[in-house]
Amino acid sequence: MSLQKCTVIYDGKALVGLADIPLIDFLESCNITLPHVCYHPALAPLQTCDVCWVEQQGKRVRGCTLRSQEGMVLNSVDEQARAAREEGMDRLLAKHELYCTVCEHNTGDCTLHNTMVDMHIPIQRYAYQRKPYVKDDSNPFYTYDPDQCILCGRCVDACQNVEVNETLSIDFTMDHPRVLWDGGDRIAGSSCVSCGHCVTVCPCNALLEKSMQPDAGPFTSMPASLKRPLIDIVKTLENATGAEIISGISVIDTTLRQQEIKRTKTVYTYCGVGCSFEMWTRDRHLLKVQPVMDAPVNGISTCVKGKFAWDFINSPQRLTTPLIRENDHFRAASWDEALALVARKLLETRDQYGPDSIGFIGSSKGSNEEAYLTQKIARAIIGTNSVDNSSRYCQNPATEGLFRTVGYGGDAGTLADLVQADLVIIVGSNTAENHPVIAARLKAAKKHHGQKWLVVDPRRHEMAERADAYLRIRPGTDLVWASAMARYMFDHGYADDAFLAARVNHVEEYRQSLAPFTLDYAAQVTGLQEDALCESAEMIGHAERVCIIWAMGITQHSHGADASTALSNLLLVTGNYGRPGTGGYPMRGHNNVQGVSDFGCLKNFYPGYEPVSDPQVRNKWANAWGVPAEHLSLKVGQDNFMMVEMARSDTIRAMYVIGEETAFSDADAENVHQGFTNLDFLVVQDLFLSRTAQYADVVLPGCPSVEKEGTFVNTERRIQHFSAVMTPLGESRPDWLILTQLAACMGHDWGYRHPGEIMAEAAAIAESFAGVSYARLEGWKSQIWPVSADGSSTPLLYTERFNTADGRATLFPLRWQPPAEEPDALYDLTLDNGRMLEHFQSTNQSGQGGRTTALSPHWYVEVSPELAAARSLNEGDWVRLISRRGTQELPVVVTDRVQGTVLFISIHQGKDGVNALTGEHHDPAVNTPAYKEVAVRLEPVDRPPFPDPLPKHNFRHGKRTPIDKVPVEDKWRRSDYVEPPAKATHPEKC
Repeated sequence: MSLQKCTVIYDGKALVGLADIPLIDFLESCNITLPHVCYHPALAPLQTCDVCWVEQQGKRVRGCTLRSQEGMVLNSVDEQARAAREEGMDRLLAKHELYCTVCEHNTGDCTLHNTMVDMHIPIQRYAYQRKPYVKDDSNPFYTYDPDQCILCGRCVDACQNVEVNETLSIDFTMDHPRVLWDGGDRIAGSSCVSCGHCVTVCPCNALLEKSMQPDAGPFTSMPASLKRPLIDIVKTLENATGAEIISGISVIDTTLRQQEIKRTKTVYTYCGVGCSFEMWTRDRHLLKVQPVMDAPVNGISTCVKGKFAWDFINSPQRLTTPLIRENDHFRAASWDEALALVARKLLETRDQYGPDSIGFIGSSKGSNEEAYLTQKIARAIIGTNSVDNSSRYCQNPATEGLFRTVGYGGDAGTLADLVQADLVIIVGSNTAENHPVIAARLKAAKKHHGQKWLVVDPRRHEMAERADAYLRIRPGTDLVWASAMARYMFDHGYADDAFLAARVNHVEEYRQSLAPFTLDYAAQVTGLQEDALCESAEMIGHAERVCIIWAMGITQHSHGADASTALSNLLLVTGNYGRPGTGGYPMRGHNNVQGVSDFGCLKNFYPGYEPVSDPQVRNKWANAWGVPAEHLSLKVGQDNFMMVEMARSDTIRAMYVIGEETAFSDADAENVHQGFTNLDFLVVQDLFLSRTAQYADVVLPGCPSVEKEGTFVNTERRIQHFSAVMTPLGESRPDWLILTQLAACMGHDWGYRHPGEIMAEAAAIAESFAGVSYARLEGWKSQIWPVSADGSSTPLLYTERFNTADGRATLFPLRWQPPAEEPDALYDLTLDNGRMLEHFQSTNQSGQGGRTTALSPHWYVEVSPELAAARSLNEGDWVRLISRRGTQELPVVVTDRVQGTVLFISIHQGKDGVNALTGEHHDPAVNTPAYKEVAVRLEPVDRPPFPDPLPKHNFRHGKRTPIDKVPVEDKWRRSDYVEPPAKATHPEKC
């Protein structure tokens, strides 16, 4: 946005403000309100409400279409403009029954109500008429009431052009126009993904959260048998007294409600996108999640989990008191007893078996401050570097690939760079389901600005369906594809020779290593056509700015670090680092999986990725923590994969697991459970009695993010602050406080009274966070590491130098190694697996309350049409999947999302889930299990077919109806539409 100023003459007054911004926003900055309803700053001008008329050069103009410019002269007091605005409002009120005091939406957030009050409308001049439709409550999270819909189109534009899910539309040619879902009148079964954006932008109560219904206000929950007569009485009274007396009562009601409602900024607690928003609460009742324009990552965008999946907060399954195992059963305990027991057992284990007999797993859903304390207890008190987090299961291979080539273990830039790219290569990432808000921004860039996509994935998901080129690759062969692309760049003159000469080492050695990777060889290994590979290479070579996104489809293989390295190599060869719109972007899975690594929950790094094996680094941390240097180990510790292995062999004797469902998430579940059973002592700190907690000796009830304060780091390296929305449930405690009190029980009274003090300590020691502080994170502000001492962020890395000793990147030679586990004659199929939009991991949080699970409550296996035909399988038939480790029985969903002999199941469901089938084979560079390399055979099971394993109401059955804009011209072409201030014959229809 330009910061140039301009002067606008408005109603004879000279107003000074920013140039080239929407007129409505310009006037707001000058404390002047131009009435409007359909306008929203996050949307295009819709021109549907006819409430914002002004006079310009003798003509009436809708104010929402104007942008401020020097010398603009406007008149809002012109009689015809004023009359047109009032006529526009009268028509809106003809479509909407005003019963504000008994309306759930009368909380100060109703644009229609507020504008009507501001305009001092004397009476509802057009009689309200009901529409021939019923209220739709078929979605678990929100309702649509056609009787309240004013046909402004905000929801349509948000769906079509911001989220770009392309589900909603309005057909203004219908006798009674209404909002449609995939052209139909029912939400369930449409392509609606329940992102909630339509609800956020709705200016009235037509689209409304179910959590707001019915008790959002003092009179809203009365039964319909009482509410309906009361509304009728008030409407009759209104005709006698005028609307302003009645609206005055509703304003009082709004004020009273607002005094009860608390609005708190918080940050998303599921994936790594890092969305932030306000939570509206009354006591412990979460009324709604309300995103705001100022949110640095998402603006007003959300996904189904961010907007709605918060039922776990008040779940009766929450842990609310410490538990101690006695006689193989848990009993409630006091905090003093539980912490004293944990402290004693950990210290006794350390003293008897040595520091490395204890392992710590930090939480990728906990805060940075809690990650810092976890590793501080491990290192400064116990004396071990055996501390890790769930990034071992997903993103460590990507981090290793970046360390090898460019030096920082994080995204090269921000979401703004992804949007600026000419070409985005999406490899092994179902972005639309796993990082939906980032996908929405990319979809908007593609739809509105012509961004090109190249998608490489074994499974045809939404990103593949929308791609300019889609390569359905053989699983586990991405290194070959990426290396063949790099060779093609050199061979065909697309390599950025100047960049390579100036900024990259080992160029010639790397180029020679590419000799085997011809397009012909790549086609043989990957199963792709050579001409498709050639076309993809040309796309890459011709693109000025290229970004690569990758995720678990790359990393969860036996050579995921090498595949990640190959992708970063390709970016270096083409000079796509260090410029806006370029770089590598491994998508982070959990909300703070980046931060928990950044702040030291790794076996080989202190916070800020400072190596534990460097004596100078050790001395620095020992001095800062006030412990003898020799107390801090120089030996790289064990990661969580090896901790479980070593627990089985009695080398690891005790573990402390915080907020991680290791028993469900680690590969080869039977071996994991055996390891936990073998432990002498296991502490689990969590919200629920998880699968992992069932093996614990002590269970400590922690708090979710909404009950504590702290910071998270998202996939962009963006640090954001979150505040406590409500107090801890029962006797649960914030995790940073538990860790502080535990340290005190172990003889180390650090005395933290507030998580801001913990961050201040980390920032004073770790160079990457030197300028991070809670004061600089106030409100909607954020910081992106590395942060200099003056607080300056680094949104785009590598603009001048790479994070290496000489400042130059490294091209890292690789050789192709096939997957560690492949199909054979007995296990003839490949089982792919991954996440689903509506679920998260083990569903311990997202599954509470039943609303998100209602979208797809059943576990199933996706089978290709060709395999189904070959095996005589139909939808719902039961099959048994048998791997070299175990078996699972599931019903079949036949879909072209998969092809040939590749199957797909989600990672979310089942008692032991997919990990009853996965194995111990792993990436030797980082010990990440090869979850995606599972060979299975399939056997039919003699059971009655399961009806609709993927329910008919699930959004995957929908058929999108893309449009470019809200078709307001169709409204204007109606025979019963006349431009205000002329009176309408059927205002309820137009």
